[in-house]
Amino acid sequence: MTRRRHERALVRPHVVTGGRAHPTRNIFDLVTLMIVVYDDARDLSPEKRRVMELCRGGALSVAEIAAHLRLPVSVTKVLLSDLVDSGHITTRAGAPQAEAPDHQLLQEVLDGLRARL
Repeated sequence: MTRRRHERALVRPHVVTGGRAHPTRNIFDLVTLMIVVYDDARDLSPEKRRVMELCRGGALSVAEIAAHLRLPVSVTKVLLSDLVDSGHITTRAGAPQAEAPDHQLLQEVLDGLRARL
């Protein structure tokens, strides 16, 4: 029974993506936010419909969607690129990373603290 589950797990991502291993767009990273634009999921696969359901409540990141679907991120990116291509969802960049602090400023603060102690 375990072997059968393992074989099914290996086949499923291939079936879900229609045999494709790469998304049509290279616009996704783990924190890219997905937002529903066109909310008609009638002609979509079950996995794509589930993505639409998940994103209706607000923006979700690629990592969150992959976790909810219990699919690898690479497979999820293929599904998301299909939905972006069809106009069902759009992307928003995640929160920008904080700018690295100025090394000189940090050194001056450290020197000032040492002088007071």
